[in-house]
Amino acid sequence: MYEYELQQLRTADLIRRADHERLVREATRARRTARSAAAQNSAEHESHTRGFRRTRSARAA
Repeated sequence: MYEYELQQLRTADLIRRADHERLVREATRARRTARSAAAQNSAEHESHTRGFRRTRSARAA
């Protein structure tokens, strides 16, 4: 009986952890969507884009 109760506690804990991780993923996805929507609606978005990126490697001597 003792092992069965421990297993039930472990199962409940795993379910709680999975629910928490799911909520974190949903919140992250919602923030990312809101940020990209705000960036697309922003007029300054286009003025800050670069035409090219320079590499950050050191010059050869």
